[in-house]
Amino acid sequence: MTPSAAVDGRQTLMEREAGEAAAAVATMLTANRDAFTQIGQRLRASPPAAVVTCARGSSDHAATYAKYLIETKAGTPTASAALSIASLYDAPAVVGNRLCLAVSQSGKSPDLLAAVEQQRDAGAFVVALVNAGVSPLAGLADIVIPLSAGVERSVAATKSYIASLAAIAALVAAWAEDDALESALTTLPEQLAQAFALDWSPAVTSFQGATNLFVLGRGYGLGVAQEAALKFKETSALHAESFSAAEVRHGPMAIVDDAFHVLAFGGSDRAAASVRSTADEFRGRGATVLLADPAGGDLPAIAAHPAIEPILTIQSFYRMASALGLARGCDPDSPPHLNKVTETL
Repeated sequence: MTPSAAVDGRQTLMEREAGEAAAAVATMLTANRDAFTQIGQRLRASPPAAVVTCARGSSDHAATYAKYLIETKAGTPTASAALSIASLYDAPAVVGNRLCLAVSQSGKSPDLLAAVEQQRDAGAFVVALVNAGVSPLAGLADIVIPLSAGVERSVAATKSYIASLAAIAALVAAWAEDDALESALTTLPEQLAQAFALDWSPAVTSFQGATNLFVLGRGYGLGVAQEAALKFKETSALHAESFSAAEVRHGPMAIVDDAFHVLAFGGSDRAAASVRSTADEFRGRGATVLLADPAGGDLPAIAAHPAIEPILTIQSFYRMASALGLARGCDPDSPPHLNKVTETL
């Protein structure tokens, strides 16, 4: 792709804002260094029995990433809260020592606030990752991690999502005292800039006429597969569903044939091997399959710490998604029927 991925010479807000992710992550990591240390010390001194994540949309995809990272690095069971339990059913939460990790761009959605308040009242330690400078969510949190991504004018979140992933990685690295992950985060901003420059134009060509598409990931990469599927729907009016490369074998793979399209996210850990295997099987059925993989694939990807690679991959994806939306006659910045802030009850 050329420096601007727009097929008509116009750079979308989505592309421009995604390109700001490297600077946003650098700012976020520097500004919150002491806060991450404080959180890590608190969680080691009083280990939570569980982690409850509160989020919707792209932020909930970041929470999926948090689940895999927390459970592999800290060994603490992590689950996404069903926000309606608090906002519609008014059900109480059992009192206990938990970490409530709330992730939001605006920090204003009523059901999110109800769920976080429920967890706080039940004794949870509340950490909020939020992009808005001032928000109701910040008022409920014990510690706030400002994502520092700045204003996003495109409805499709990009840099704020990437900042969320980076914040989660930094929080877990501090909690688990994981020196390798800490070190990998120091080079993340530079690598994000490199990932943004990668040529994913073959995906625009391959997916321009698609009608149904699977996005595959596994482990650390499942959350970004979920995010990519959402962005296909939002910005390209393309029906896309995300699956674990393991879960897709339990029924969904039956519909994959030579009329189907698949985007697969590989990586350098053990989980990526099953992604590659599933991608190969779908190719054998005649499906149009593109694999993004630092080990070598149809789309270039940067090799890094296994927990960092998905952050880099979604950065490359965002630039391509903007171009694909335009190629399909859509406006990636203003998808129909959507608003920047979704205030669900």
